[in-house]
Amino acid sequence: MIYNFKKTKSSGYALLEMLFYISLFAILSIVVINSLIVMMKSFKETRINSELTQSGTIMEKISREIRQANSIYSINATLLGLNIKDENGQNRRVQISLSGSDVQLSENDVLVGNLNTPNISILSLNFTQIVTTKGTAIKILLTVKSNHDSQNRTENFYDTVVLRGDY
Repeated sequence: MIYNFKKTKSSGYALLEMLFYISLFAILSIVVINSLIVMMKSFKETRINSELTQSGTIMEKISREIRQANSIYSINATLLGLNIKDENGQNRRVQISLSGSDVQLSENDVLVGNLNTPNISILSLNFTQIVTTKGTAIKILLTVKSNHDSQNRTENFYDTVVLRGDY
């Protein structure tokens, strides 16, 4: 009896190889997806921190207006009215007020706009007048929060500014 043994050439993957490659692909996919999630969370945190620290420009604008002022025509906890004489000798009335969650700037009773961006909410704005024998100053407290922050973190800014001519 003659046996004819033919070698059969096996093509394709064995079941074990296929399971190995599928599990390797699954592990790599999980690692990539996890790193994307971590990267997105850190980008969101960076954006929130940036918005909060950039809110310091609101305080800088308020301080600049107070430094230019010659006198105060109105002040309460959330509103400050200033009389300012510009470099051309023109008188103008500047009003800074908290309206809802926005700090608004008005010149000569005309609304110029909001000092804060839409991404920032103003939680509190407090003006306190300080009068001494040597001059007048305004103490400012500003509390802000980012509208993108689910943890509702806040940032506080403080400043005390002396009016023009009092230093």
